[in-house]
Amino acid sequence: MIRKPVVAGRFYPDNPTQLKSELGQYLKRLKNKTDRSYDRLVMLPHAGYMFSGEACGKTIMQANLAPTVVLLGPNHTGLGSSISVWSSGAWEFPGGMLEVDDVFAQKLIDSKTGYVDNQAAHAREHSLEVLLPFLHYLNPETKIVPVCISESSPVTLHKAGELLADIISEYPEPVSIVVSSDMSHFISAAKAKKMDSMALEAVIRLDPADFYSIVSSNQISMCGVLPMTVGMYAAKKNGASSGRLIEYTNSGKVTGDYESVVAYAGVIIS
Repeated sequence: MIRKPVVAGRFYPDNPTQLKSELGQYLKRLKNKTDRSYDRLVMLPHAGYMFSGEACGKTIMQANLAPTVVLLGPNHTGLGSSISVWSSGAWEFPGGMLEVDDVFAQKLIDSKTGYVDNQAAHAREHSLEVLLPFLHYLNPETKIVPVCISESSPVTLHKAGELLADIISEYPEPVSIVVSSDMSHFISAAKAKKMDSMALEAVIRLDPADFYSIVSSNQISMCGVLPMTVGMYAAKKNGASSGRLIEYTNSGKVTGDYESVVAYAGVIIS
C-alpha cells in the first residue's frame, strides 16, 4: 500500500522543485562519510522546516545512515496500536517515494513482542513523514521501516528495544535507527534549555532507563520520549556506548518569541 503525504504544503513545500531546492540549502555542506561505519541511531526533529529544517539538516549531514532505516516516531493522534508498524508498500512525498523494507517489518511483527501491523497510527501522523525528503535526498535507494509508538510501559519499551536490536544484528543488510522527536513545547527558551539539558545528558551517556525516568519525573514535554527510549535500548544492546549532541535550537530564533518556544535537538549515536 502507498502512504500518501498528509502534511505537504504545511510542514514542508508541496511543490517538488521548491522542496528539492529547500533541502539543498539545509544539506549544502554535505561531505562524503563512507569511510566510517554506519551510525546506530540518529535523533532528528520533525517540526515545520522553517523551524527545524536547519537542525535536521545539520545533524543528518554529520550522520552516516545505513541503506535500511527503522523510523521510530511518536503517536500524536492517538490512533492505532501502541507499537504500529507500516509493513509494506512505499511512502510518497512530493517528487518521490521511499520503499518499505517489508522483510524487516515482518520480522518485527512476527516477533510477537508488541509490534503490530497497523496503518491507522500512521494515517495522519506527521513525525515520520517530514523526515522522508531528507532521507531520499541523501540516498533515494533508502528503504524504511516506519514504526509509530504510543506504548508507555518502561518494561515493554525495554523489551521492544532489545528485540529490535536482535533483528538488526541478525539482518543480512546494515540497518540504522532514526528517531523523530522534538524537545520541550511551549515554555520559555531558558526553561526549555534547562529541562532539555537533563534529558539530553542521559541520551549522550546512553542510559535509556534514566532518560525515561528524567523525562517522566520532570514532566519534560519531549514528544518522542517513547520511541527514543526504544531506540536507545536497541543501540546500547548492539554496542553503542555514548552519543553526540549535534544541534540544539528553538522556534524563538525564527519567531522572535522566546517566552513560548518549541525546542529541537539533533543527536548521533554511533
